[in-house]
Amino acid sequence: MEVRSTFTELAAARHSCRRFSTQPISEDTLQQLLHAASLAPASKGINSSSLIPVTDKEQITRLSSCKERGCSFIKNAPLVIAVTADPALSDVWTENASIAATYLLLEAQALGLGACWVQIRERKDAEGTDSECVVRKILNLSSDKRVLCLIAVGTLD
Repeated sequence: MEVRSTFTELAAARHSCRRFSTQPISEDTLQQLLHAASLAPASKGINSSSLIPVTDKEQITRLSSCKERGCSFIKNAPLVIAVTADPALSDVWTENASIAATYLLLEAQALGLGACWVQIRERKDAEGTDSECVVRKILNLSSDKRVLCLIAVGTLD
């Protein structure tokens, strides 16, 4: 007999969503997403990741052009979460941040939300500016923070 776990079903059902309704994400739902990401394991137990939620439409619109291709759709998302990390805390910050981002994506699926990862690290905008620098400027982040990705989140359209 094949036993299929709830996790396996959740993971199998998850897919990237690039179309969202205009319905805002509640503060309670945002906290659930952030809590799920905080449960992600980190190398040596050192959590080098931090998640920056963005709900301001002007900032989201500006973020939608932070790389040359593949992120214009986020301008319609009611929530964008920047997944950042401090490499001074861990040499495997990309792995730690990736796991946290994955937990966030899976929690969005569990809550019936749509979500999509937008790669930022090692990408450039249309003018050739490093996408991480663009995001740091828009979100007023310090230069010691690295930006792995943005995750657009919303109710399904």
